[in-house]
Amino acid sequence: MRFDLISFDLDGTLVDTAGEIAEAANRAIEEFGGERQPAAVAEQFIGAGGREMMRRLLERIDAAAVDVDLAYARFGFHYTSMAGTTCRLFPGVAEALRRLQAGGVRLACLTNKAEGHSRSVLRASGIDGCFDLLVGGDTLPCRKPDARVVAHIVTTLGGRPVMAHVGDSRTDVETARNAGIAAWVVPYGYNGGEPIEACHPDRVFTDLGAVADHVLRGEA
Repeated sequence: MRFDLISFDLDGTLVDTAGEIAEAANRAIEEFGGERQPAAVAEQFIGAGGREMMRRLLERIDAAAVDVDLAYARFGFHYTSMAGTTCRLFPGVAEALRRLQAGGVRLACLTNKAEGHSRSVLRASGIDGCFDLLVGGDTLPCRKPDARVVAHIVTTLGGRPVMAHVGDSRTDVETARNAGIAAWVVPYGYNGGEPIEACHPDRVFTDLGAVADHVLRGEA
């Protein structure tokens, strides 16, 4: 069986962005008199979107009185100037994407990061040209793990593809499950300290090169 459409999560799957995300979050926290948090702490909350990350960080520093939407807005303000400044591709990502692209596989980036920030990260990482479609956390009224984000990709790119979603977190596995597509993961990235195997994905790949090998061999 040939997979002809694959969507990829961004943060923690394609690109390591934890450092720049944590810095923007800390700058926002400091504005409200909060104490800076280690990058490893913020990393635990990446995956469900910036607003949820800020909610959890405010909860951690006992700043429940701070309006979450305002804190998220300030995070967005700081991250706009930081997105793509210190991120780095995980090993083998660019080569794997280009191999898939050359093999005729359609590729989408599906993330809960805001679309504008996502474009900055993809561009800075040099892989913006690898995707037929980008769906960010604010592209649609819904976001991962809602199945409608996957339906949007299928509708936009056309056809009835055999599809998989590749990610690094429980949110990604739930997205694939809700949409009825293959749930593939990589073992690195941001999953809140939970082993990705505990999320019961269909397959765990060591890296994106292994994903490309599997797809291009036409394996189920």
